[in-house]
Amino acid sequence: MKKTFTINISGTVFHIEEDAYEKLQNYLLKLKNYFGNDDEGKEIIADIETRIAELFLEKAKGEPSVVVIGWVDEVIRIMGTPEDFIEQEGEEEPLAGTAKRKRRLYRDPDHRVIGGVCGGLGAYFNMDPVVLRIIFVVLLLINGIGLLAYLILWIAVPKAVTTAQRLEMRGQEVNITNIQKSIREEVDEVKESYQKFRASDKYAKGQEGVSKFGDVVYNVLKVTLRVLVVFFGVMLILTGFFGLIGFLSTLIIGHSFVSSWPLLWSPEFHMPEIMNHFVNPGSLTVGIIAIAVLVGIPLLAVLFVGTKMVFRYKSNNAFIGLGMVGLWLVALLTLVFVSAGQIGNFKNRTSLSSSETINCNSCQTLYLELGEDKYDSYGEADFDMERFKMVSVDGKNILIGQPRLNVEKSGTDDFSVVVRKRARGKDQDEANSNIQDIVYRYVAKDSILTFDPYFLLGNESKWRDQTVDITVKVPEGKTVFLGEKLVEIIYDIENVSNTYDADMVGKYWTMKPEGLTLKGAAAPADSLTHLN
Repeated sequence: MKKTFTINISGTVFHIEEDAYEKLQNYLLKLKNYFGNDDEGKEIIADIETRIAELFLEKAKGEPSVVVIGWVDEVIRIMGTPEDFIEQEGEEEPLAGTAKRKRRLYRDPDHRVIGGVCGGLGAYFNMDPVVLRIIFVVLLLINGIGLLAYLILWIAVPKAVTTAQRLEMRGQEVNITNIQKSIREEVDEVKESYQKFRASDKYAKGQEGVSKFGDVVYNVLKVTLRVLVVFFGVMLILTGFFGLIGFLSTLIIGHSFVSSWPLLWSPEFHMPEIMNHFVNPGSLTVGIIAIAVLVGIPLLAVLFVGTKMVFRYKSNNAFIGLGMVGLWLVALLTLVFVSAGQIGNFKNRTSLSSSETINCNSCQTLYLELGEDKYDSYGEADFDMERFKMVSVDGKNILIGQPRLNVEKSGTDDFSVVVRKRARGKDQDEANSNIQDIVYRYVAKDSILTFDPYFLLGNESKWRDQTVDITVKVPEGKTVFLGEKLVEIIYDIENVSNTYDADMVGKYWTMKPEGLTLKGAAAPADSLTHLN
């Protein structure tokens, strides 16, 4: 009993006995060491392995068989060994090179005009392929049979792809010597053709043309790149210069005279005055300086980079650059420290509520309206914060906030209004003081309640998250009418139909046990005239 292995030779799987496997492996290893590991050597080894696979298949005669050591010995005898080839190198005509064997018909891809049929027939019959081509053309002109014969041979005859097939096509023995010789002849032929091409005038002219074309492309790209660099440099100069001027003018006088320019600093407010509404006076100056450095240094850097791109000057700016970066980091840390100090001003929160009963015992319906916006004609600063805005009154910016209106069920038989004010502070006393500074008004006249659209902060008060919440208490069985303009201040009014706040205005709502319920359509335009 012998151990067997499964091997793959040139894409074909064989079962081989252990002693045959070792001998075949040693044989292939010698060939690889002899022919080397370059591309030519790899091609020779590949063709040798293809021929070995063909010989094994001939031995097996198409039936599953195990390769034995006798088969390997016969293959080595047919193919030859590197030692045999070395012994023949000194001879003028190597014996293996002149050995003949039965020719096989293939199409010759190396000497083809169309499909290589005539080249293969010429090699098979040892004739000049030109003669055969003439015969096919004559037959084509006489009765067209030449074309049919050519097409049949083109389809039926295989193409000589491997070196072994090319040797068989010429009737030469397929062994190591002839495989190596054939491949080297092909390589030498390619090298000779390439050298002739390089020595020709066409190659020199083509190389010169390519060189000139490359120079033209290089110069065009160089000029284009330079134009783009200058363009972007000019844009950076404009952005840095006018941005710096716009920022400084905004910081100092509160108005940027380059606000209409794109990509520039363009807010229309006086920064120190704006910050005065949020920051304590002791920290305001430090914060302004820190902001000026944080914004100014990047703008100066943009201006500097732009001038370098346009004028291409050299500068030893390492020390200056590091100094500017250090100053910017100091400003950033300063601003963070100042901001952290201001967070303490929001530590505590308190609220204060006041309630007023509406003197209208006979009223079954209470009309809620929004008063006139007294600040509509004043200019608004470029500033926006939730439910707050800043307006300029007599040259001074003031903060005004929107209250929030809700409607709930009353526990008594009277209408009433509850106003709850909230504010924050660093302690309870400061929070209470901030609440006392909130100014909000509404007017009750007969069955009409008119609410101011905004509440004010005190002249010296800072923003400390102040809010004003208004709750109108409606007795069960009575009705309220929500004016159209109330959409500005109503906030999440609960109702039986889950109607959105914006859809509740202009309608009558009755307080029932289950909650606020839509009574009817919107009131006519003159519905309130009888009350005046």
